[in-house]
Amino acid sequence: MFKETTAITGINLKSVPERWAPSLVIMIGLAGVVAVLTALLAMGEGFRQTLAATGSRDVALILRGGSNTELNSGMSRNEASVVEQAPGIKKDAEGKPLLAKELTVITELLKKGETVNGSNVTLRGVDPNSFKLRPQLRLVEGRMFEPGLRELVVGRGVTRQFSGAAVGEVIRMRSSEWKVVGVFESGDASESELWADAETAQTSFGRQGYSSILAALDGEGALETLRTALSADRRLTLDVQTQQDYYSAQTKNFRMTIGVLAGFITVVMGLGAIFAALNTMYAVVATRSREIATLRALGFGAFPVVLSVMIEAIVLALVGGLSGALIAYVLFNNFTVSTLSQNFTQVVFSFKVTPALVVQGLIVALIIGTIGGLLPAIRAARLPVTTALRES
Repeated sequence: MFKETTAITGINLKSVPERWAPSLVIMIGLAGVVAVLTALLAMGEGFRQTLAATGSRDVALILRGGSNTELNSGMSRNEASVVEQAPGIKKDAEGKPLLAKELTVITELLKKGETVNGSNVTLRGVDPNSFKLRPQLRLVEGRMFEPGLRELVVGRGVTRQFSGAAVGEVIRMRSSEWKVVGVFESGDASESELWADAETAQTSFGRQGYSSILAALDGEGALETLRTALSADRRLTLDVQTQQDYYSAQTKNFRMTIGVLAGFITVVMGLGAIFAALNTMYAVVATRSREIATLRALGFGAFPVVLSVMIEAIVLALVGGLSGALIAYVLFNNFTVSTLSQNFTQVVFSFKVTPALVVQGLIVALIIGTIGGLLPAIRAARLPVTTALRES
């Protein structure tokens, strides 16, 4: 049976160039399905990777109780002072708690090419420990802002997506002017933000407290120690979680939306591709019915005929799937965009076409090719030899 299947499959595949037009229909259809599916999932993967890279399991993020985002959170200076004394927080070389009290404010910038309707961007007021708790962040252009002055360092993602954020330019925010003095890179969501001195931001925007506190954890079990201590203090109503858990939760809704959208589009386009494959393979079987009947008359079994037709459909689907994956990679891998996060501010990220997504797309292509080739293959095997020879 193996030899028969190999022989018939070889004949089928060698005749593909003679039937290039119908074969191309299958390959183009599958290429479209895989390209769209891979591109959509690459968008979700890029967003996930950007936010996942932002968080660390060794750093705790402290927000006001019940706050899902830093934007909704707020705590007074007195509450921040109490947190500083809590156990579980790592000490620096001078024996002081290694934590950063930060302020989050929404401002607006115009995307490049736009002249109206600015997009929300996060301005983060930070202190010197903010940089120690994000060691991946490095200044790549200009200089650091001076405390007490309205100066900004901006993420590389901001300079790529928005106008007026280059070094030396002035950004006007709520009746105050801020000069951009530096650009930083971090490879995560921080690149979507503007950073300024926290005290200066508080004064300029009329804020008295902070939005969040980042704290370095003092080893294994420190998170629970810190959480228990803050929960037991009646003066505080705060939530404690790792920085990584916070950013992972931020991607949940976006990834779910992308997953549903990708699934819907794949089903719709997949149905179209299946019908295209069915029509094409039925036409192939019809045009080659005499050849198939001759093989059956020579003693070739029905099952090798079924397998050979299905293998042809799967090979065409695989070629189409690989083409679609290649198109998605060339057009979308590292393509940079921005979208609204749960903080209601823009997060700049890049599409990521990963090997896992390519494999996922190829599996979808193979499933569609198998379904599209099954019925024509069965018809080819069940075709009566005498009828096929007479009709041909």
